[in-house]
Amino acid sequence: MKITARPLLISLGYLCAAFLISIVVGSVFIPPATLLDLITSALRGESSPFDPNGSFSTILFQLRLPRTVLLLLVGASLAGSGSAYQGLFRNPLADPFLIGVASGAGMGAVIAMTIQWPYTPLGLLAVPLAAFIGALLAVLVVSQLARVGKTIPTTNLILAGVSVSAFSSAVSSLLMINSSGELRRAIVWLMGGSTMTGWGPVLGVLPYAAIGLTALLLLGHPLNVLQFGDEQAQQLGVPVQKVRRIVIVAATLVTAAAVAFAGVIGFVGLVVPHIVRILWGGDYRRLLPLSMICGAGLLLITDVAARTIIAPQEIPVGIITALMGAPFFLWVLKRSKSQNYW
Repeated sequence: MKITARPLLISLGYLCAAFLISIVVGSVFIPPATLLDLITSALRGESSPFDPNGSFSTILFQLRLPRTVLLLLVGASLAGSGSAYQGLFRNPLADPFLIGVASGAGMGAVIAMTIQWPYTPLGLLAVPLAAFIGALLAVLVVSQLARVGKTIPTTNLILAGVSVSAFSSAVSSLLMINSSGELRRAIVWLMGGSTMTGWGPVLGVLPYAAIGLTALLLLGHPLNVLQFGDEQAQQLGVPVQKVRRIVIVAATLVTAAAVAFAGVIGFVGLVVPHIVRILWGGDYRRLLPLSMICGAGLLLITDVAARTIIAPQEIPVGIITALMGAPFFLWVLKRSKSQNYW
């Protein structure tokens, strides 16, 4: 069963609404009429009569819009990788945050930050590359620690993920304590509160997200077949080991890019795929794209909440997703005991 028009239209409508709310709501509210005039004036290369001193234009095009696009890509990456990990491990609790992939990416990124690479094109690639290596090592270690024969029990996956996360977080904390300079910025970043502004982070995460998410979208059918077990999937013509390698690399790549440019944000990859699965079924040809769209929308709405709850101060968005995701995790853990759930 491929993706149909109704779920796609609902998801895209939700994302468009979240996108609009994200760019107009903040410490400075941009009225819809002003927003429309700012966009049309920018397309014509003119200044807006609604914005004579240019303050709205600066807020929209230099601050609000880049942040919104960045979080859209990050939300899609985390939700897409979460649904792919769940299909790969055939486990409803496989999430980039819970299984230690996000923490591993964070450790790799912190290591690269402490080296203080020069601000050259090659130096700027060091953080996402280190995050990818850390995330890849984390997912490989967790899968090996949790595996029992040809299966990965839920309890083993959680315990292995917690262990790897604790180790990665401890190493990151040690490096930050021993480093000089921007300790507060690093701490905020690890809580999912990126302080990067402008279009640079968007351009940085875009190629990784485009490559990784495209690869995952093409693997919907193989992931469906993998749910019957490796042996039966092999008999049905699916190259199991090749598919596993591609899923791990692609899902880890987008997770690492998200962490490198937006910090460690948890539970998006757990919450969104489950909601999509409950609403529209578990066919991965439909689950993957809908999870990416809804994940982008969820993170945008969460970011708006993080910016407005105690305005003018801002809460790291990772704290909001943790407050939302922790009770959801307990609910999923209880629900996963039912044989009819998965």
